[in-house]
Amino acid sequence: MTMKTLWTPPVHFTVHSNMESFKAWVNQKLKLELSSYQELHKWSISDIAQFWQNLGAYFDVLYSGSMSKVVTVKPGMIGTEWFPEAQVNYAEHLFRRKNNLYPAISFKNETNELSHLSWATFENETAKLASYYKSLGLGKGSKIAAFLPNIPEAVIAFAACASIGAIWTSCSPDFGTRSVVDRFAQIEPDLLLVVNGYQYNGKIFAKAKDNDAIIQSLPSLKSVLSIQYQDNVPAYINNLTQAWERLPEANSPLSFERVAFNDPLWVLYSSGTTGLPKAITHSVGGMLLEHLKALYFHQNVKLGDPFFWFSTTGWMMWNYANAALLAGGNVVLYDGSPSYPNLNCLWDLASTAKIKHFGAGASFYISCMKADLKLNTVLPELESLGSTGSPLTPEAFKWIYDKIKSELWLISLSGGTDICSGFVGGNPFDPVIQGEIQCR
Repeated sequence: MTMKTLWTPPVHFTVHSNMESFKAWVNQKLKLELSSYQELHKWSISDIAQFWQNLGAYFDVLYSGSMSKVVTVKPGMIGTEWFPEAQVNYAEHLFRRKNNLYPAISFKNETNELSHLSWATFENETAKLASYYKSLGLGKGSKIAAFLPNIPEAVIAFAACASIGAIWTSCSPDFGTRSVVDRFAQIEPDLLLVVNGYQYNGKIFAKAKDNDAIIQSLPSLKSVLSIQYQDNVPAYINNLTQAWERLPEANSPLSFERVAFNDPLWVLYSSGTTGLPKAITHSVGGMLLEHLKALYFHQNVKLGDPFFWFSTTGWMMWNYANAALLAGGNVVLYDGSPSYPNLNCLWDLASTAKIKHFGAGASFYISCMKADLKLNTVLPELESLGSTGSPLTPEAFKWIYDKIKSELWLISLSGGTDICSGFVGGNPFDPVIQGEIQCR
C-alpha cells in the first residue's frame, strides 16, 4: 500500500495553535529562530534544564519555594530529582482557568441524557469532599482509592484528593475482586470510594458483594464513601460507609496544600500479566508539567473546548483526559459500552456534546471500519481525533478520513502507564501521513 498524505494543517490552524504561541514565546525570550516542530523538539532535548524551567515559566506555574534549581541527576536515573526546592499542587492548576462561559464536566451514560457540571458546581463539590477528607484526618501522604465508573464523582474525588496533597489510585468496577485487591493492597489506602452498581451493554451489575470482599481485604481503611449510582439497586451500606449524597457542606472554601514537586500524585498499575500488577508512582510536579505540555501543545486544547477520550478509571487515559481541565477545557465523560446500543453511540455523543477533541482506542476505530459504520450525523465541531492503546492500521487511517471527516487532525498517540502521557504523538505543524505517527 502506498502511504499518502491524508491531511495538511491549514495555515490558520497552525498559526493559532498553542504550539505556535509557545514557539514564538521561546524565540522571543531566548533570542532563537526556531521555525519547525523538529527544531523546537531538538531545542527541548538539547538542554533539558532550560526547557523544563522555561516550560514552567511559560505556564506561570504556581509554586512555593524556588524553581531556580531544576534537576539533580544521579546515576541510574531513579534518584534524579526535579525542582527539589519547589512545592506545587496539581489541583490548584485544575481550577486556574475556571469560568462561567463553559461547563467543566459533561456526562452521559447508556441511559441518561447528556448533563453538564459548571465550574462553580465542580469547585463547590470538590470543596465539600476535601472538607470531608480533612474531617477524617486525611492530608499529605494519605492514600485514597476509587473503585468507580467514569462518572463526575470520580473526577471530583480525585480533584479533592489532590487538593489536600493526598495520593490517588483507581480501578473501574468491571475489574474482578482479586484484580482490585492485588492493586489496592499494595498501597494500603485510608479511604475507598465505591458505587452500589453500574450498567454496561444494557445490563446492570450490583457491586455489594464485590465491595464487601474488597473492604475485608483492606484492613488499612478508615472509611468508605458510597455513591448511589444506580437507582434500581439498593444503596451500598456497611459499618464503614458514608453516603456521598449525605456529605455535609464544606466548612471553608476550596484550598490547596502545596507539596514537594517530587511527592506522589497518583499510583497507576501495569497490567499484571507477569505476576502482581506493578504499582507505578507519578509525582505531582512531573505530571503537572507533562500534562500542561501534552494537553496544550500536542492536543491543542483551548478554553471551553469539549475534550473526550473513551476510557475507564482503570486506564491511564482517564488521568490524561481529565488533564484537559488544566487548559480550561470541558471534559466529556461517558460511562458504558462503546457499542451499546450500536457503534454510533459515541459518535452521537460527539455530535450532541459538540466534541472538539475526540479520542478512543485504535480497536474502536477498527471495529467501526470493519462494521462499515454509517455515521448518524456530521461532526462540524470536531477538530482532532486521537487514537492509542494499540497500532492504528493504515487502512483505518484512510477509513477515518473517508468516512468520519476529511478535514481532521488525526493524532495517533503512543506512550503508556509509565509516564501517563505520550512518547510519540501529534503536532499541529506537520501533515498526517497514512499509517504514521507525526512526531516524537
